[in-house]
Amino acid sequence: MRTAATLDGDAPTRDRVARTILENGPSTAADLARRLDLTPAAVRRHLDHLVSEGVVESREQKVYGTRGRGRPARIFALTEAGRDSFDQQYDDLAVQALRFLAETQGEEAVVEFARRRVAFVERDYAAVLEVDPDLTPAEALAKVFTQNGYAASVRDLAPVNGISVGEQLCQQHCPVSHVAHEFPQLCEAETEAIGAVLGTHVQRLATIAHGDGVCTTCIPQTPKKEKA
Repeated sequence: MRTAATLDGDAPTRDRVARTILENGPSTAADLARRLDLTPAAVRRHLDHLVSEGVVESREQKVYGTRGRGRPARIFALTEAGRDSFDQQYDDLAVQALRFLAETQGEEAVVEFARRRVAFVERDYAAVLEVDPDLTPAEALAKVFTQNGYAASVRDLAPVNGISVGEQLCQQHCPVSHVAHEFPQLCEAETEAIGAVLGTHVQRLATIAHGDGVCTTCIPQTPKKEKA
């Protein structure tokens, strides 16, 4: 039987496991073991504990394209309670304030608030590219969102006929997901802001606010602008 002291000693490692899921999105035990330099058995032990605490949940990994033999791997994602533990920047007061705004000023006021909140996208995007002009648009956006409280990263989209079609902006953490669950205008404003700075249509595929493990947005391949 494990003692309380042993459990306390394991807490920092469990926190590392949870934070790795936060920063990289839903992950398999093998992925976590590799990132944390732990044995798969050790990771599974910590995952079992996090699942029992309601911090993490286990899901069947979705397979796109041709599925191989055998059962698909299990992936582990943070629950809403798990995300709450990472000091998300929202509370009931924010929801009540937006409800009041919608009731007294109408939905357009909520939309305007949402747009104003994501003004950082346009404000910071050019500054990030000025510092590092070799970043792709998706990589620059990932830096912008990470600097503003999101844990964002980039994944390549599957090529079509051997040709790259773009990248996927992944936000593993959303500081307003609880509020956005009731007010999707916040998510819509983010998507609108991304499309505006890129000058092209982008598609939001999933959102944490609606139960997905990560917010994902398709960023189409765009030619790099020539330097003046």
